[in-house]
Amino acid sequence: MNYAEAIQFLYDLRLFGAKFGLENTFKLAALAGEPQRRLRFIHVAGTNGKGSTCAMLESMYRASGLRVGLFTSPHLVSFAERIQVNRRPVPEREVVRLVEEMRAWVRQFSPEHSPTFFEAVTVMALRYFAEQGCDLVIWETGLGGRLDSTNIVTPLASVITNIQFDHQRWLGETLARIAAEKAGILKPGVPAITAAEEPEALAVIQETALQQHSPLTLVTPAHTQHPPLDALRLPLLGWHQRMNAAVALATVRTLQAQVPVSDAAIRAGLLGVRWPGRLQLVERPLRAADGKSAPKPIQRLLLDGAHNSGGVTTLRAALEEHFPNTRPTVILGIMQDKDWDLMCEILAPLAARILCTPVGSERSADPAKLREACRRTNPEAQVAVCASLADALRLAGNDPFVVIAGSLYLIGEAMEFLHLTATPPADEKALNEWSAKR
Repeated sequence: MNYAEAIQFLYDLRLFGAKFGLENTFKLAALAGEPQRRLRFIHVAGTNGKGSTCAMLESMYRASGLRVGLFTSPHLVSFAERIQVNRRPVPEREVVRLVEEMRAWVRQFSPEHSPTFFEAVTVMALRYFAEQGCDLVIWETGLGGRLDSTNIVTPLASVITNIQFDHQRWLGETLARIAAEKAGILKPGVPAITAAEEPEALAVIQETALQQHSPLTLVTPAHTQHPPLDALRLPLLGWHQRMNAAVALATVRTLQAQVPVSDAAIRAGLLGVRWPGRLQLVERPLRAADGKSAPKPIQRLLLDGAHNSGGVTTLRAALEEHFPNTRPTVILGIMQDKDWDLMCEILAPLAARILCTPVGSERSADPAKLREACRRTNPEAQVAVCASLADALRLAGNDPFVVIAGSLYLIGEAMEFLHLTATPPADEKALNEWSAKR
């Protein structure tokens, strides 16, 4: 098996959808030698901010000298982004070896109960982290929590960043039901940390923690003014990142007796954190009419994987905070299964120009429908449909400030187009595609 064949095997597992339940994952982990029993975890769930919180936790613990595994999803460009040790993505040769092992284990399942892509990748990550001798693994849920494949571990701490509307088809139509699924990661006696603030969601988390005898730490906006956050300028833009940092910091302090981290490591970790595609600001020279680079001015591009209404609300707040009195060009691509009408309603009023583009996915929303939704909300803006992100970027080539948002898939495509990341030999972004089955 070579790397291309390994990736194709993972693509084939997508045919089995994303099943809710832990039976397959427990069985795969047993075939893999129960690697989760040799590792320590911080399990992170929530609607938005999971990835940023995981990145901050990883950075602080790595700054303290630990060997830290990081498991996140989805990936922006390369599958290897999902499985990292000390922020180094799993090498291609290791992907091939892990897939070869997985292929043998998958054969022990009947076709009607075959493991899904995410179940397989979860166990591949566990196997790799155990082999790499990780001191700690920052472990992000995929979807929900209670029946998510990652929930086969017993962590040192369980984190729920926040509860907002997303994936209602699978998690429930109310914040209380969504919270119940997320709170499914709480384990007996294991401390829990959350920044959930909606009363009906918080009540569910508090009740679950009480039932599980889990000491619960509630993080509020006031925590962003506590040292060292009160004096730190985070490299990640947006007030919401200060809340994510407060959650990560509360987690570190909750576990201080088990996994000590010095104040210096906390500061170094927070100041050194990186998390691409989330309010990532890129600058490049504007192109002169003759095609040559003009010495100035520059074009600023803000890439943000705001992929649901909560994420777009956060993006709008960040634009108002960091770029007041600026009306950008917005390149917008959204998934059909998101609340795209509301997302347009939230974001469109800030834009002078809106370019609606398809996302490179079978689940892409129709750009023409996005255009109409944006026009209803902001009739004064120039709104157009573009055939692709590349066309939109060319059309916005001389605009001084461009925001690209609406989907992490779109952000991955933008990062490749702008040469912000290495491009794999084959397109691996479609590995993120899934359809849930109960």
